[in-house]
Amino acid sequence: MTVVGAGSWGTAFAKVLADGGSEVTMWARRPEIAREIRETHRNTQYLRGVNLPRAIMATSSLHDALRGAEQLYLAVPSQTLRENLRALKPMLPGEIPVVSLMKGIEKSSNRRMSEVIAEVLELDEERIAVASGPNLALEIAKEQPTAAVVSSVSLETAQAVAIAATNRYFRSFVNTDVVGTEFGGVLKNLIAVAIGIVDGVGYGENTKASIITRGLVEMTDFAVAHGGHPDTLSGLAGLGDLIATCQSPLSRNNTAGRLLGQGYALHEVVRQMNQTAEGLASVAPILALARARGVEMPIVEQVHQVLAGTLKPQDIAPHLTTDDTPTGERTTDDGQARTGSALRRALKRAFGLGGDGGRGAGGA
Repeated sequence: MTVVGAGSWGTAFAKVLADGGSEVTMWARRPEIAREIRETHRNTQYLRGVNLPRAIMATSSLHDALRGAEQLYLAVPSQTLRENLRALKPMLPGEIPVVSLMKGIEKSSNRRMSEVIAEVLELDEERIAVASGPNLALEIAKEQPTAAVVSSVSLETAQAVAIAATNRYFRSFVNTDVVGTEFGGVLKNLIAVAIGIVDGVGYGENTKASIITRGLVEMTDFAVAHGGHPDTLSGLAGLGDLIATCQSPLSRNNTAGRLLGQGYALHEVVRQMNQTAEGLASVAPILALARARGVEMPIVEQVHQVLAGTLKPQDIAPHLTTDDTPTGERTTDDGQARTGSALRRALKRAFGLGGDGGRGAGGA
């Protein structure tokens, strides 16, 4: 197995694979990181205090990392994926599954990571999988029990990856709803930034619980409008990941939001972060995709305003930004929202679903 990317998540997932019985080679962009992993079986910059299995090797040579790979896992920042794929494409072994561990949207194209992989590597989508779930890297590296979901349009591919990514503390389930799984991992980052902002301001649990709950509605509306299945968003890749990311100080997106809530400007937050907070880069492309499908996302809109400096963090209350007319709690519930703009919103969503209406979610 090969893992491209030696940050906290790439390193933790390499450990998952090694503890599941695989020989793993990691590629690190920085030679000193590869050397430390190789010689001391540690990655102190990203996972301090964690001992890595001896079944993990590391190199800064892409050619060496890809030699003989049976599965390829990608764990690089989403905005650098395209350039990394171009570099590794000539060395990619034929017919192996390529797995995205990333939770972001490419800003230049508004594409999901699996779409970028398919485009650059010219792969059939049946060879591509994505993994997502409540997966905070440090907790996994410390072998605290958790689960994830592996998704591919090919159930066979999803199952092959899930078998490799299962051990005594990490269980992988499968589905075939790539759109819902991938968007769940992206969207929860945006809600986690909102939670961090209100936490940094000093608001309490009622505010955070309201935003998490309404945030799940926004996530589901968005995913379904793009062909995802609503059940996926109530599973590990949606609700599970949302809870973990919103409540933990280990979450980079939560931390970034908290700094914003404390009054730091966006450029100051970026400078303080040791690793990439994918949610910050995903806000604009997600809003562009939402507007194109007529999906209303008041939480993400207000996060965007805070990032732009046009809304004070203490004024954020996205779950309150609705029309004066009372609406149903579920945005697609026409029975509770039959009047005024609430009905117009419901009709807009109903006619905007199109396609397969989100069919294609597989069983666990």
